[in-house]
Amino acid sequence: MYGIIDCDNCYVSCERVFRPDLNGVPVVVLSNNDGCVVARSNEAKALGIREGTPYYQLAQQFPDQKIAVFSSNYELYGELTARVVSLISKAAPSYFRYSIDECFVRLDGIDNPKAWGEELHGRIRRYVGMPVSIGIAPNKTLAKVASKFAKRYPGYRHCCVIDSDEKRLKALRLFPVEDVWGIGRQYATRLHALGIATACDFALQPETWVRATFRNVTLLRTWRELCGDDCVPDEQMAPAKQSICTSRSFNGLVTDLETLRTHVANYAARCAEKLRRQQGVAAIVGTFLHTNPFRDDLPQYFNFAEQPLVTPSASTVTLTQAAHEALARLYRPGYHYKKAGVILLGITPSTPLQQDLFDINAEQFQKLRRLDAVVDRINRLQGSETVILGSQQYVRRDPATGLPVPGKADVFANAIRHDFRSKNPTTRWTDIIRLA
Repeated sequence: MYGIIDCDNCYVSCERVFRPDLNGVPVVVLSNNDGCVVARSNEAKALGIREGTPYYQLAQQFPDQKIAVFSSNYELYGELTARVVSLISKAAPSYFRYSIDECFVRLDGIDNPKAWGEELHGRIRRYVGMPVSIGIAPNKTLAKVASKFAKRYPGYRHCCVIDSDEKRLKALRLFPVEDVWGIGRQYATRLHALGIATACDFALQPETWVRATFRNVTLLRTWRELCGDDCVPDEQMAPAKQSICTSRSFNGLVTDLETLRTHVANYAARCAEKLRRQQGVAAIVGTFLHTNPFRDDLPQYFNFAEQPLVTPSASTVTLTQAAHEALARLYRPGYHYKKAGVILLGITPSTPLQQDLFDINAEQFQKLRRLDAVVDRINRLQGSETVILGSQQYVRRDPATGLPVPGKADVFANAIRHDFRSKNPTTRWTDIIRLA
């Protein structure tokens, strides 16, 4: 038997862990730059708030409603979901994480899966404060179906088990085909056009019809799982990324090189941190820059430049310097820039003897590696971005003299908006909860 543990309304639930006063209140979480709604509480869904609704439209569409709004806080979400996974790993014979809010488990040797699921739900709610829904079935696709029922119907006590053909067919008759794991929007539209509305309608079709109609291995595998077979392989560790990119659209338009350097330094630092996390080094640093293509009243410009490294590196200092060198070749005055980004290419695994035999700066290479290790540890213990490069700090300057304005330093100014971001009491000492 397989099980899937799914955090209910994950981002919203994370925000409510330290804000119990928000239980029963409509809550939404916004995308990067506070653009649009990406997560909603059940109360927000009941109001009619749709996923993707621009933030500025909430007040217009729901003028008399008190809606709690939060910026995305991935540091908090990652920490709390990691605690959920830690509890799952101790309770299940084997598991693998499918996404930030979902985890598959194998339940070999578990005599009473229903009791196991209800007990695990209670433990996660008690130790972390996160509500979860658990689906258990003979394969992963049916387990996903079961988790939807556990989420929708309180009578299942947060855990639904499909362990017989009778339960399987009953569940599939009530399950819309477009909600089946593995059936995307395009195939759902075709299935509806063919008169197939439920998962049961699809499962009852003959295999020859599925093969001839769609000629798609993934869809055939989904059909087989709905019929009760177990044919979706267990998830393996994803291979290391061959490229890493960080980019953002600016809140406004940027014209000066110094502000662009600040953005690019922030993006390069984030890329470097991701690179070290997968224990790799990059041989090429790329930077791109472009204006707003929707502003027909302004001149347009787009360009990309690469800066090869003599020695592949994961050092924040080295990668940022290379990104700045590429930016210097890209920048053209007179344009209003809307977006920039940094891309790391030529990624290979890091080794103790990574430096080139002819590199006379081998000692400097090791110093930078030790520096990164210390900075990563501080940021991990004290909260991300506790320690940053000087080039990541935006400094306001007097337009007349070009000199820094005292007291006007603004870390990560214009980098990304998060006006409604919550605190991080589990990862930052400054945000720790104080009891009166």
